[in-house]
Amino acid sequence: MKKTLLLPLAVLLIIFGCEHKPLIEGLWLVKSVKVGEEDRTPYARWIRFNSDLTQESGNGRFQHSYGTWKLNGESHELSVENSNGLEDLNPPFKVMIDKNKMVWERTEEGQDINMTLVRSSRLPETYGDKILGLWHLERATGQGNYFEPSTNNETKSYLFFRWDKRFVIASEKGSIHGIYNVHGHQPEVELVPYGEPFERTFWNIQFEANEITLTLLNTDRIVARKFKRIHKFPDE
Repeated sequence: MKKTLLLPLAVLLIIFGCEHKPLIEGLWLVKSVKVGEEDRTPYARWIRFNSDLTQESGNGRFQHSYGTWKLNGESHELSVENSNGLEDLNPPFKVMIDKNKMVWERTEEGQDINMTLVRSSRLPETYGDKILGLWHLERATGQGNYFEPSTNNETKSYLFFRWDKRFVIASEKGSIHGIYNVHGHQPEVELVPYGEPFERTFWNIQFEANEITLTLLNTDRIVARKFKRIHKFPDE
């Protein structure tokens, strides 16, 4: 008789525990941010709430913030604190969760803030994430820095975007080293070579399957460089 009563009780406890597990736990992507009527949506922004009340956030595959979180189950107020960030002097967010969608609302400096997040199983990608790696030059159009137009399909020229924001270019001209910066909200990359004679340049990035095309900006000429992703250096 006792075993018969204990079994339903155990099932009820399991269901009760599942229902009271914070639905906020897990990875969320920021889909929209409204400040009043203005759209302020960040690009590829995410936040992950862990079961130990810690959280981390970032853009793309780069985590830049971490700290703690606290959710009041009665008032539905959420406080997020970043250990490596500035103190949040605004009131907590009012949070509404409906399955895989979450809405945050509060007032900051007299303006209504409305943020929508969606649950995700993987991190988003930024333009900077997509260009990482080794790229073989397939075609050079127009005169410009770094690569000259050529009909040689066996060229060993390449462009290497490293994880530490440095790039390496190898061509018939020799090797060029420098740093690169990818725009946070547009498919653009800035190349800043070390030393002379090259100056920094800005390029639009067109993405295709395992290919990118860089087109020089701020010029009345057509200067483009098409690359294909490879996984070892051409001279190996």
